[in-house]
Amino acid sequence: MTLAKTRVLIVDDHEHAREAIDVILSMDECFEVIGVVTNGQEAVDFMEKWLPDLILMDIQMPVMDGLEATSRIKLMFPYVKIVMITVSDDMLHLLEALKRGAQGYLLKNLEPSTWLEYLHSIINEEAPLSRDVAYQILKEVNVSERRQTEDRLTTRELDILYGVAAGWTNKEIASQYDISEYTVKNHMKNILQKLQLQNRVQLTRYALEQGLVQDMSRRPK
Repeated sequence: MTLAKTRVLIVDDHEHAREAIDVILSMDECFEVIGVVTNGQEAVDFMEKWLPDLILMDIQMPVMDGLEATSRIKLMFPYVKIVMITVSDDMLHLLEALKRGAQGYLLKNLEPSTWLEYLHSIINEEAPLSRDVAYQILKEVNVSERRQTEDRLTTRELDILYGVAAGWTNKEIASQYDISEYTVKNHMKNILQKLQLQNRVQLTRYALEQGLVQDMSRRPK
């Protein structure tokens, strides 16, 4: 049985960047580029007609930038996954993109293999936030309602939540707590349902906002 491809929209106002991204995605048969547009307004219009699964969105563009386009698209189509693409690791822009619903971000100068690996993790909802972004969110938020969250989750679910917020992959979480990756995924589903969240990025933000992760330096053994 042939697996369904992930249908991708590329949004960037630079022709060379669009072509480079198209070439990278053509290396992996799991992705199919169904559209290429040059600004956020075109992305919104395209989304309404063609409903891609994944959007690779530049941040700074004319007419409508990537941040505004992300807000509008996620409001109308919350299921679509949006990854911001940028030339610089601008923390303010990246944090704002996450707040508006983006699932992650990629730097344009990364190796093609890194792009493809990351996009696969986005599609499978396994991509962790980078530690730098996690630290920044932790610095910005106020601690509140921590006890309420702890009362709703089991001890093991709190372990899993910590691992996600600390930027660990499912494999690292499984290794740390001596459980299978399948078990980790099941715990994730339960946690998301209990907290009424949709994906890993929202879960990470929630954990940081509630002050559930204080030591971001600890990593799995």
